[in-house]
Amino acid sequence: MENFDTKNLGKILIILSILLLFILTSVKMNYDKNGAVLCEAIAESPSMDMENCPYHNNNNSWLIVLAFSIVFLILGGGIFLFLRNKQLDYKQIDFSRLNEEEKQIYNLIKEKDGSIYQSEIMKELEFSKVKTTRLLDLMESKKILERKRRGMTNIIILK
Repeated sequence: MENFDTKNLGKILIILSILLLFILTSVKMNYDKNGAVLCEAIAESPSMDMENCPYHNNNNSWLIVLAFSIVFLILGGGIFLFLRNKQLDYKQIDFSRLNEEEKQIYNLIKEKDGSIYQSEIMKELEFSKVKTTRLLDLMESKKILERKRRGMTNIIILK
C-alpha cells in the first residue's frame, strides 16, 4: 500500500470545507430569516422594544462567525497541502565516498521518494541478493540510509 499523499489529504480537506461552507451558509440564511421575522413581530408590538429582542441578545451569530472562521482555516490548510511541493530534505552526502553501485542505489531510492523495498532494488538494478545486502550494509555504516524489517523483506529509507 502506498503512503497517504498530502495532495490527497489536501483535496479531502478542500471538499470537506466546501461542503461545510454550503451547510453553514444555509444555516446562516435560515437563522437570519427567523431573526427578521422575530424582529418584525417585536417592532409591531407597542409593549416591547428592540433591546428585548431575543435575536439581538444571543451569541448564536458569533458562533456562526466562529464556525465560518474554522471552515476557512480548514480550506486554507487543504489548499496549502494540495499546492505544497513535496520536497524531501535528505542529508547532504559526499558522493566521492560512494562507488558507482552505491550511487545507483542512492539515486533509485531518491527517485522513489526516499523509501523502497530491498527486493525492488534487486529487481530494478539487477543485483544479486548478496550484492544488494553487502552494498546496503556499507551504505548503512556510512549513515546514508537505514533498513527496517517489513515481513520477509526490508524497507530502505534515506536519512
